[in-house]
Amino acid sequence: MKFVVLALCLTLATPALAQQAKVAFGGLSQDTSLPVNVEADTLSVNNGDGTAVFTGNVVVVQGEMRLTAAEVRVEYAPDGKAIARLHASGGVLIANAADAAEAREAVYTIDSGTVVLTGDVLLTQGPSTMAGQKLTLNLKDGTGVMEGRVSTTFVPGGN
Repeated sequence: MKFVVLALCLTLATPALAQQAKVAFGGLSQDTSLPVNVEADTLSVNNGDGTAVFTGNVVVVQGEMRLTAAEVRVEYAPDGKAIARLHASGGVLIANAADAAEAREAVYTIDSGTVVLTGDVLLTQGPSTMAGQKLTLNLKDGTGVMEGRVSTTFVPGGN
């Protein structure tokens, strides 16, 4: 998927380094109302605070999006029926058919369709890469913003 023109302009203006860059994430207009399937080695549920913790080889799938991590803490909505937020940590990878993003942690807020990845973020889009400290993805419109001393590598003809 192509990076938004602003990202290219920022990259050309400063030799592959910028403070913030806008990106497109796989052209994915994720339907955040789709079911969320979670698989893991272990599940702990705390009815007192409305959370569940999945640990060990966690795989979360919603539509075409796939998230993997060592641990995912699920926060339920006040009604206790719907998932409100997922907190992933430990080797987080979010991918769809075209793009992938890695980070130390990620928080996915289901209703807003927002995923915030933090800590040594690496976005790969085909042969091109972008790195920074924080990537905020809007899955409803397939866009994102990378922040924190952004470094990009564009491959001519590969974007």
